[in-house]
Parts: sequence; C-alpha cells; structure tokens
Amino acid sequence: MSLESLRERFLRLFAQPADVAFDGLVARYGEVTRAYHTLDHIADCLAELDASPPIAEARAVELAIWWHDAVYEVASSENERRSAELAERDLALLGEPSELRYEVGRLILLTAGHAVAEGDDAGARLVGIDLSVLGRSAEAYDAYAAAIRQEYAQVPDALYRPGRARILQGFLEGPIYADPYFAQRYEAQARANLQREIALLSE
Repeated sequence: MSLESLRERFLRLFAQPADVAFDGLVARYGEVTRAYHTLDHIADCLAELDASPPIAEARAVELAIWWHDAVYEVASSENERRSAELAERDLALLGEPSELRYEVGRLILLTAGHAVAEGDDAGARLVGIDLSVLGRSAEAYDAYAAAIRQEYAQVPDALYRPGRARILQGFLEGPIYADPYFAQRYEAQARANLQREIALLSE
C-alpha cells in the first residue's frame, strides 16, 4: 500500500482535516531505529482487518491499528501506554468523542501482553491482527524475526537469545489467537514458527 493510499485511507476516517495527525504518525513509524514496527506493519495490519469478518467495532479497531506502535523504544516498557496516550490526545484534537478515545486507548494497551478477556471481540480482533505475522509462511516469519533482531541490534546475543526465547515460549503456553478467524487461519503455523525460532535461539 503506497504512502498516498495510506494517507487517503486515514483521512477518510475523520470528519475534519487530519493531515497533521497522519504526518505525525508517518514521522514516528519512519524512525531510523525501526525495522519491523514501520508503516509497512501498519499497512499489513490494515490488510488483515480488511480480510477478516465484519465486526461492529471495526472503526475503533482500525484507529487502534494506526496508533498501536506509534511510540516504540526497544529499551522501554511504556511503549503501549505512551502510544495509547498519544492516540487519545490526537483523537481529541480531531473531535472524536471520549468513549471512542477511551476504547482506542484500551485496545492499544492490550497489545502489551496480548491477553484478551472472554467476550472482548474488539480486543481479540486487534490482538489477532497484531500477531498475524506469527502465523505466516516460514519465509515471512523469518524476515519478521530478523527485523526484530535488527531493532535490538544493540543487545548482545547472550542477552537477546534467552530473552526472546522466553517471550516466544509465553505465546505457546496457551492459545495464541482468541479471535476464531485468526485461530483457524494462523494458530497451527504460528506454533510451528515459534517452536522453530526457539530452537534456533537455543543453539
């Protein structure tokens, strides 16, 4: 999806001009320290949203997609919180109601641990979209894993490998996808990909 196509899609979400908000997101997702958490990731997430079954909360989910990785610093544990706060501030400036702003912020916070309460259809959809890369082909998954390693280039292997393996193992301790659509489409391949990377990290 081209930058202009992304811009047009973003602007259609709002009743008033939103170029400033879009340009701000472009600048953030274009930071030189990013290799995976870029606009390409956002475009990929939007494509997953479009391909998934209709959902009543689709607009809130889409807005959460746009902002969910707006703040991304590899050494910080506050990225999701700060991304949620940025989304709520930007949406307030765009005249969006408080209920929607809160919901978008809530959805973004779910991407920190990817745990979704039963019955949270919007949360399950966003988390499924965010984790869809785990269930892609082995080649696509390996490209994703390499990009994540690039973002953590300053972390030595002795720390990165066990830390990354612990994170991946956590996904395997239960169902990866709470959304039935993503579970059917990606669960099996995601588990195979994760097990394969864990084995490589342990070598």
